[in-house]
Amino acid sequence: MERMIEAARGRIPADTTYTGGVLFNPFTCSWEETAFAVRDGIVVGLGEYEAEKTFDLGGARVVPGLIDAHVHIESSLLTPCEYARCVVPHGTTTVIADPHEIANVSGKEGVEFILAEGSRSGMSILVTLPSCVPATPPDMGGAVLSADDLISFAGRKGVVGLGEMMNVPGVLGGDPEVWKKLGIFPVRDGHAPLLTGKDLNAYVLSGLQSDHECTSYAEAAEKLRLGMYIMMREGSTERNLAALAPLLTPCTASRCCLATDDRHADTLAREGHIDGCIRKLVGYGVPLELALRAATLTAAERFRLADRGAIAPGRRADFCVLAEGDEFRVKETYILGRRYTDPGYREASCPKPQITCRLPGPEDLALHGTGTARVIGLVEGQIVTETIALPVDAAAIPDLERDILKVTVCDRYRGEGAGVGLVHGFGLKEGALAASVSHDAHNIVAIGVSDAAIIAAVGAVIRNKGAMVAVSQAGTTVLPLPCGGLMATAPYGEVVAALDRLAEQTRSMGAIENPFMYLSFLALTVIPHLRITPRGVFDGDAFADVPLFQEEP
Repeated sequence: MERMIEAARGRIPADTTYTGGVLFNPFTCSWEETAFAVRDGIVVGLGEYEAEKTFDLGGARVVPGLIDAHVHIESSLLTPCEYARCVVPHGTTTVIADPHEIANVSGKEGVEFILAEGSRSGMSILVTLPSCVPATPPDMGGAVLSADDLISFAGRKGVVGLGEMMNVPGVLGGDPEVWKKLGIFPVRDGHAPLLTGKDLNAYVLSGLQSDHECTSYAEAAEKLRLGMYIMMREGSTERNLAALAPLLTPCTASRCCLATDDRHADTLAREGHIDGCIRKLVGYGVPLELALRAATLTAAERFRLADRGAIAPGRRADFCVLAEGDEFRVKETYILGRRYTDPGYREASCPKPQITCRLPGPEDLALHGTGTARVIGLVEGQIVTETIALPVDAAAIPDLERDILKVTVCDRYRGEGAGVGLVHGFGLKEGALAASVSHDAHNIVAIGVSDAAIIAAVGAVIRNKGAMVAVSQAGTTVLPLPCGGLMATAPYGEVVAALDRLAEQTRSMGAIENPFMYLSFLALTVIPHLRITPRGVFDGDAFADVPLFQEEP
């Protein structure tokens, strides 16, 4: 520190000075032509300094490293090192990762995997510990994380708080285990989709500080007024920026962050990462400076990271040099003062996939009954679903004219059977889709136009020890996911190419865009409204299992 102070005072040389740049200052939301100096990866000061090296930025705009305030790296289908190779060139230098996907599969081993791989990824992968493993007590995956399990991680390098608390009933009902978890960390992420009124007051009172599930301006505004940080989200299917953009104003920018939550590798390659969110916000009329404030300093302040979020004395020299032109495009990314260069592919040491599912037969997938059925309705650009009450004859399924397909979730850990329901909105005209990515327990989920196609798709997932699979008359396309049944172990370019092949085949089958992302959320019981589990149909509003066919009055 003595030598750092000496360098800041100009009494000894810095390592590097960067001159000729136009710096964005998130404290004032303004731009300034100034040089800055770096020593040992830390900014020591703004202005002219002597240094061992001088680098002329040539008039380029320079912004602090971008921060994703809430992400599940597993949802990219990439291991952490490959994820870093994919997103760092887009200007992201820090992500706040909640590893509850791999934790639901492998417990503490999964958390250790993300911490270990994150430390060698070349970027800052900071972790909020999964608070809800399993997501709800009945939705048992491959592991349980108790409060005592989480306490064992307290104080670990790279751990910054408690991950999204999805057990809203447990919080409001005073569940002792939930409250023990809330007491571990002062930083606690929330998860409260559509919660409002007095229950929302109680949830905030309980110490939950942020929410990334807002799908409307009114919902976000209510939570913001009560003091929550709003993480404005744009994933592969969670498209919330358009609705939330008006929330971001000079008065609210200090409470709004940006997050991708769940974004497949092909979306990252096609649309970018936080840089893509910034471009979209600007397109929706948000001034660039406010979007940058949300993408840098606000996220750092939310997680009490005083060492980043700005190009200022004492902060990490994480920054981006922008390309020429009006559009926000990152030309170069610097981490700790060094220009990022692709380190190349590095193999990961992954948790076991844990695929012991029994292949279902026609008897497991059979539907019985007629009358008014509870049909899961997809909502475009959202992970919430609709509850659609429709007259249905089980013998007439699939009903391609009304776009009603059979959906099943098979217990991948204990082989204890399969739940069967109905879903509307996939548009599938032939074949079947199946995957071992099924939030949050990550059982095997499948939809299809026939039992035979569903069984074939599920069988391919089992044979590959985890995969995304499309089966049609054209053949079978597979993206293997051997890392916990959630992530590929191939280089990210190969994963993107495989996803493109799946997309091409699913389009030929009539499916909507990003069908696997929609498919992956059908079993997530902590998101309204109707869901499917290995037990059958689940009503997220009643928070209870319900029969497929309603009782007639």
